Amino acid sequence: MGVSHSYLTRVEVQRLLGVTTFGMWRLARKYDKFPKPKERPYSPFNRNRPEPEEVWDGTGVYSWAAETAEFAHRGAVLLRPAPENPAPGRWLGYRETLRGPALDWHTDIGVIRLVHCDDSRAATDVASAVAGGGNKDGVVTVCALFGDMGFGGPALVAADTVHPGIEYEAGWGDVAAYVGQVLPWWPDLLRLSSLVREWKPGARAAVVEIPANTNEKILRRAAANESFDAVSRAAATDMANGIRNNRVDNASHEIEIFCKEGYGDTPNQVVPGAVPDISRHPLPCDGDREALQAGWLGLALDTHPEAVAALEIAVGRDPDLLPYGAVSEIPAQHGTVSDRWTHRLTMCDPTAAHAVLAQDAKVETFFTDPLTDMPVLRALGDDGKQVWRFYAPLSLPAGGAELASVVLHHTLWVLTSDGHVHPAPCTPTEHLWWGDGGGDRASEAAAVVDQLLDDLGATVDLHKHWDAPKGLTALFNEEHKQGAELTRAALLHARMTPPRTR
Repeated sequence: MGVSHSYLTRVEVQRLLGVTTFGMWRLARKYDKFPKPKERPYSPFNRNRPEPEEVWDGTGVYSWAAETAEFAHRGAVLLRPAPENPAPGRWLGYRETLRGPALDWHTDIGVIRLVHCDDSRAATDVASAVAGGGNKDGVVTVCALFGDMGFGGPALVAADTVHPGIEYEAGWGDVAAYVGQVLPWWPDLLRLSSLVREWKPGARAAVVEIPANTNEKILRRAAANESFDAVSRAAATDMANGIRNNRVDNASHEIEIFCKEGYGDTPNQVVPGAVPDISRHPLPCDGDREALQAGWLGLALDTHPEAVAALEIAVGRDPDLLPYGAVSEIPAQHGTVSDRWTHRLTMCDPTAAHAVLAQDAKVETFFTDPLTDMPVLRALGDDGKQVWRFYAPLSLPAGGAELASVVLHHTLWVLTSDGHVHPAPCTPTEHLWWGDGGGDRASEAAAVVDQLLDDLGATVDLHKHWDAPKGLTALFNEEHKQGAELTRAALLHARMTPPRTR
């Protein structure tokens, strides 16, 4: 996650460097590169206490000291000049820490503890625990993973036990030089305490099956549920296999990046501690889209809790497999265009699709739109007032009718020549809006209307919505009032009339 920032007062800087008030005054005049003070960043935890007038960045001062001969012995341990010809280090084995598995190495500068964790403040937390516990193992510095690639291997964050609150960046190659051998590294999905605990210098990388994550487990349970039809179970299996394949590929790719041979004549001092088992990789996935869509429709219409859990994953992972467009929520208001639409809704028992749509809403009633089969619900909003929440359809039933007008009421509503009103169709990952978008343009709305003017029953495609007719986009970019109606004639005229340049 990177180096966490710490700030030192003038007194703390003097204590760190071992100088008097006069010596502190002298530093800025003697050393051009001595860090300059700054104002302490605002913190809500300090709002009731007066702030010091100036503070110093702890990492900056500590790193500067290590690189300055007069203060190197007080600076960051791994940034100090290295001793000449250090003796090879000695592996001391595995340690469990409050931030995950670690390996200890005895070196010429003391014990270096390498924590295999890339969470924020991991180095500081472990170093603080060591210092607070008496430091019986003689640890001088704790290194944790940065989560990125550095020169010579994975990037590291270090915190010395003498000043555990100050973190700084350290080089993997520098640590390896003190240790005297290549160091093991585990990809994120195989960074398990059991694997780190079993590692020994010179050991071959363990071949390990990537553990299933929560989403894969949920989908596997749905795939094994015999109450679902074969098509639905196959769809769940296909997505579970896709997740597994992605996780294996990601781990392999991480190893390829972090354990690369190096640059030029200097090889990286890193080896994988474990590699994913690829004996069955890849599993079959990405099957026939129509069959998968049929399977997910079956799960969407089911009422089993495992169907709900599986559908929640599908909505986030591949919403195009579901027959539902974007989610819209509008206030329940009498006399509006949406009020006309809600009168035709049919009350029903909730399906998995309703449950996913509802999430944590305080639902009053569930409905289905009998003309588009879209799930709809009425709930209480955060302000206690009724709202309607629904999926936009992907297409509208045409039946020989055409678009008569569009009404703007929290979203786009389509009025047809045969007297029906519908929420405008929209793809799952887009939204329909109008007005000034802070420099953006309402091209999604323009693209939908452009397609419906030609074919009311078109399945809308918004992959290139920015190519919508400029005149329509300009029309929807205007600040129309809620409830404004744009007739077919106005829409057609806008479509063929380029906007005026200013």
